[in-house]
Amino acid sequence: MCGIVAIFNIRQQTAELRQKALQMSRKIRHRGPDWSGIYCGGSAILAHERLALERRPDTDGAIAAIMRGDITGLIPLCKNALEIPAIGLSPEIAQNKKRLQSLGAHAFMTGSDCEVILALWRDKGPALVDELSGIFAFALYDEQTDEFLIARDPIGVIPLYMGTDDDGTVYVASELKALEGFCKQYEAFPPGHYYYSRDGHAKQYYKRDWADYDAVKDNGADTEELRQALEQAVRRQLMSDVPYGVLLSGGLDSSVISAVARKFSATRVESGGRDEAWWPRLHSFAVGLRGAPDLAKARLVADHIGTVHHEINYTLQEGIDALSDVIYFTETYDVTTVRASTPMYLLARFIRSMGIKMVLSGEGADEVFGGYLYFHKAPTPRAFHEETVRKLSRLHQYDCLRANKSLAAWGVEGRVPFLDKEFLDVAMRLNPKAKMCPGRQIEKRVLREAFADLLPDEVAWRQKEQFSDGVGYSWIDTLRGMAETAVTDSQMSRAAERFAVNPPRSKEEYMYREMFESHFPSRSAALTVPSSPSVACSTPEALAWDAAFAGLNEPSGRAVSGVHDQAY
Repeated sequence: MCGIVAIFNIRQQTAELRQKALQMSRKIRHRGPDWSGIYCGGSAILAHERLALERRPDTDGAIAAIMRGDITGLIPLCKNALEIPAIGLSPEIAQNKKRLQSLGAHAFMTGSDCEVILALWRDKGPALVDELSGIFAFALYDEQTDEFLIARDPIGVIPLYMGTDDDGTVYVASELKALEGFCKQYEAFPPGHYYYSRDGHAKQYYKRDWADYDAVKDNGADTEELRQALEQAVRRQLMSDVPYGVLLSGGLDSSVISAVARKFSATRVESGGRDEAWWPRLHSFAVGLRGAPDLAKARLVADHIGTVHHEINYTLQEGIDALSDVIYFTETYDVTTVRASTPMYLLARFIRSMGIKMVLSGEGADEVFGGYLYFHKAPTPRAFHEETVRKLSRLHQYDCLRANKSLAAWGVEGRVPFLDKEFLDVAMRLNPKAKMCPGRQIEKRVLREAFADLLPDEVAWRQKEQFSDGVGYSWIDTLRGMAETAVTDSQMSRAAERFAVNPPRSKEEYMYREMFESHFPSRSAALTVPSSPSVACSTPEALAWDAAFAGLNEPSGRAVSGVHDQAY
């Protein structure tokens, strides 16, 4: 997780520039409350705010070395024996032990999975990025060659932004708040890309055959292969020396992840299952208004799989009071993201108060398997598959923000096994016909069939309920009513004058946009947020699937009449 700031192409190191980097880094200290560090050398400055999830004995020497200047901040910011003097990272790279063992010829100084990037850089240069498995965003500087490398994970689970100034200075930060007001312009760094200083532009490294419908249209749909792939993805992401938990909404996706995590929670993944777990009881967390649809189902699953369950109730007023903070931390004015991030933000505070620093979550399944209710309207397998590919390519602008930033606001790392690189290669190669859900047929059937034996039937075959709906229907209804009062018809008629970039399409979006602008007034900030019509979280392209969607703009699943049991 962590938070990083980097400044490259510096013409001259100055005390003022160092202070600027520290000020930028301070803006994202919530991402790494455990340690801070800064490196200044050559034409670069790298700073980090560290979230510690690894506390293995072989890191003790590195901790002591901080005071000697050999290593700063353990490995997220380091100077080490690999002769690559500086690196700033913000990853949780899965399969860390496997990578460390495979590179045994290198003299590793710590047990951190991040250090493998240094070894790969020496061996492979920029090509290292496609070797990484997990979620990451990093900036690396090589003092010897005066080169730098910036990269982001394939789907963009970990946020990253890049900015420039007129003099050619390049800025990098985990969140846009660290760039706002500090550089002339910036934008989101694209997922699945790297930027190598010799090239001077971003290059795509993550490309998959399954992005093309013709490559998957004749495939099978083996539920056992799917099950094994997800179980291994969950197992890989359980590497943690600190207490961890699972987010359990009571929907299918989070319930599957929780049930699988429970299977592996008794032993340490790091030892190949030979040693007892340091934290043998798996804790699960659910949030909602009292009486919310999700809460009862979450309790049912928790009792079924045997987790220590925590149910957090929030009030409508608490949610409303948190809206501005949520927008500040998630850095978006997208309606569905704000709706869903608010209860997760409130839940994250409780989770961190218990000393838990990492949680697994179920984001990504709806994109991979076509789980949103509008997918019922997909006219052909090709249209269905192409929409899942579009959804995955844009996920970093929506659910990834919620999964990462609303948790990171309180120093909690979220991991998302459904977006695991190896799992995606299995799930996205399934025949799209096996994923389709025409008419009233239950969505995500192939996933349900693969894991139904681990869950109560009431959950395994529960209709899709978007998180912002599941926490309590009155939550969305209250926000819509609040916006109707807060924003006048006259204001809406002049929205394009008030907001030149992405004029709000609804009063609710207008309300969030005003809050967003109070935190991030720049044009660059506004451009990082998408704004387009949507029904039940659809892309604009999918609105053509049903004539009833014409003119609609409501991301709630209840907007899909004839499918949702309690549609508007």
